[in-house]
Amino acid sequence: MIRSLFAACALSALATAAVAGAQSYDERPAKLAPRDTHYEYVRRAVDIPMRDGVKLHTVIVIRKGTRDAGILLTRTPYDADEQTKADSGTFAGILAHGDGPWDVIAADGYIRVIQDVRGMHGSQGITLMNPTPAGSPNNPTKTDDSTDTYDTIAWLVKNVPESNGRVGISGISYDGFLPLMALINPHPALKVSVPMNPMVDGWRGDDWFHNGAFRQIGLSYMLGQQGTRDASTPWVTDTADDYDYWLRNVSAGAVAKAQGVDQASGFYRKVAAHPAYDTYWSSAAMDKILAAQPLKVPTMLVAGLWDQEDIYGAPAVYRALEPKDTRNDMVFLTLGPWYHGQEIGDGSNLGAIKWDQDTAKWWRWHVLRPFLAHYLKSDQPAMDVAPVTAFRTGTNEWQRMQAWTQPTPTPLYLKPGGALGFDAAAGTAQTVDYISDPAHPVSYRVRPTKPMYAEGSTWKNWLVDDQRGVSGRPDVVTFTTDVLTQPVTIAGTPEVHLTAATSGTDSDWVVKLVDVYPEEMPKHEEMAGYQLAVAMDIFRGRYREDLAVAKPIAANTPLPYRFALPETNHVFLPGHRIMVQVQSSWFPLYDRNPQTFVPNIFFAQPKDYVTATQKITVSGPDASYIALPVVK
Repeated sequence: MIRSLFAACALSALATAAVAGAQSYDERPAKLAPRDTHYEYVRRAVDIPMRDGVKLHTVIVIRKGTRDAGILLTRTPYDADEQTKADSGTFAGILAHGDGPWDVIAADGYIRVIQDVRGMHGSQGITLMNPTPAGSPNNPTKTDDSTDTYDTIAWLVKNVPESNGRVGISGISYDGFLPLMALINPHPALKVSVPMNPMVDGWRGDDWFHNGAFRQIGLSYMLGQQGTRDASTPWVTDTADDYDYWLRNVSAGAVAKAQGVDQASGFYRKVAAHPAYDTYWSSAAMDKILAAQPLKVPTMLVAGLWDQEDIYGAPAVYRALEPKDTRNDMVFLTLGPWYHGQEIGDGSNLGAIKWDQDTAKWWRWHVLRPFLAHYLKSDQPAMDVAPVTAFRTGTNEWQRMQAWTQPTPTPLYLKPGGALGFDAAAGTAQTVDYISDPAHPVSYRVRPTKPMYAEGSTWKNWLVDDQRGVSGRPDVVTFTTDVLTQPVTIAGTPEVHLTAATSGTDSDWVVKLVDVYPEEMPKHEEMAGYQLAVAMDIFRGRYREDLAVAKPIAANTPLPYRFALPETNHVFLPGHRIMVQVQSSWFPLYDRNPQTFVPNIFFAQPKDYVTATQKITVSGPDASYIALPVVK
């Protein structure tokens, strides 16, 4: 017994020694102590409590030695930790990951704060896509992004001793929607807001619909953002060309079911249940919400003239707020020649189109920088920033304006024989006809098309694609002016006045306003004959009478369709021509219209899709035209 006990103890001692020995050889420490990195900044991660007890994950980045500095806040569903990765020793380096003007922030030493919104990444709480104000029909909770911004700012000004108590908020896209929400009952320390490319109205012309046509490729975003808290649910297809994938799966609803979007995203289920512009959408439109709020915070709205995701929002908010700005010192607007968010990157070109300068850098340093400094620095240096700063394409020059106004519209008429001109065609009504076949829809860009953010995708440039890729199709009709001998300048919103008939009982109408380059371009041969779309959009015919109520179209009956194209600021130069293109599909960016009226196109069946004969009226008293905002 004693011998056995002795043996057991010996074995235990040997085992302990072995473990200790193994630990002594382990090359990884049990705990990594804080390092003296010698970085020029300090990065703090905190969880800030909101009024209902939910904590929001927040990262604060401060250059060492900072005192009396303004705070620039961005709230985001896109991972605050990822946007502040400490993989650079410089202040500018860590800022470069984020959704903001990193060079301006670094130059002026602002305290940078990035926060995860509720339910995303490191933040607690439930997730809602673009939640409207608390207590509204779309948000039955007691909090929203305005209350969360208020509570966050209240915490920051009390707990960041390096600050001067002045806070600004900025962001792009969804992060641009959040500075708009911050304008509802703003905290007194909020001194400036800069919504860039903001999501404003998801039905009229931003992410989810354009005039009733569903931007179905956005389903991948819904799946990724709402499938998991860390936004990691992948979108996977077995098809090299998105055109083939969406065509094979028939409808947006069928794709949502195949990809699991219908179970992963409560937002998708709401979208599919509200295909018309009912109160679900109209009550959530930020331009309408903010029009009912007093102006308390100076705001600079930033828009891209070729924003492929949120082209509608910023100008819509400007139109809603500018009439309330009686002293013309609270509402500012920038119109830049950019894709979605390009203003924080290189703005020398957009696809094949070159601007003769880095437009984004110029804007950041000559407009945004003095604007932020005036409101965020303690000494509030004077600024010389115009109420409107707009880049005029064609002549490629920045303009300073007191307001962005709409000139008296000038009709540009579609005419027989594919002609286009400022004088109407004489005689009785004539039509230009084409066949629209849902089995062979018009691609929105030259195939193969890739998912939005797939490797190698040029999604950000698609609005400036050469339209010759589709203009030769028999189901795309074109109308072209003679070669211009004088410049034609437009600045504002072109409006489509289309008189058209269809043999179906529903139809989509896509209208494009195009600048056709000369056939010879010395020194720029690659641009010869280029067809640059200046403005284009789609309208779903079932909403011709009422955006909130879908109605069948009377077959074979010429009917008026009226809708706006996106904002323009462009010069058609001498030697160029103006072109208008009309078609009835824009695939797979938008879901196919079956051309047979069904209650909900999300769930259209293969039998519903029929060919239709489309007739565009091009002469007579109801001739189709584009009301151009021509600057006289």
